[in-house]
Amino acid sequence: MSVPARADEVKAGDLIISQAWSRATPGGAKVAGGFLTIENKGTAPDKLIAVSAEIAGKAEVHEMAMDNGVMKMRPLDKGLVIEPGKTVKLAPGGTHLMLQDLKGPFKQGEKVPVTLEFEKAGKVSVSLDVQGVGAQAPGGGSQMMKKMPDHSGMKM
Repeated sequence: MSVPARADEVKAGDLIISQAWSRATPGGAKVAGGFLTIENKGTAPDKLIAVSAEIAGKAEVHEMAMDNGVMKMRPLDKGLVIEPGKTVKLAPGGTHLMLQDLKGPFKQGEKVPVTLEFEKAGKVSVSLDVQGVGAQAPGGGSQMMKKMPDHSGMKM
């Protein structure tokens, strides 16, 4: 039995980026989510201001928020602040990277390179470890396929 490799940690200035992952996408899918953890070890805040990926025509940081009982997703136009001493988790159902206009499917076991751009730490390359379609966390996809809400019915 093989143990899934832990996603690599990437250090950028005072930031540590870890557990970068995504889910496999069905053929023809045009969107994928990216998830990761950003820890700020410094004394000043930093801000994730942009994201890009070769495989995606467009990449943004999105947040999920309830609005009158309806879950809505919207881009964080002003960026995502990582306060000093804090850890920010980008995860399913919450803030996440949104990769759109995909040029090809994400296949389980692959690594998808993305570039994060921070106000202070600058540009950082990370690889998203592609997990199974229903994975809830990096390296720990459950064997049962959960019916996951996708982005197809969401109002943008």
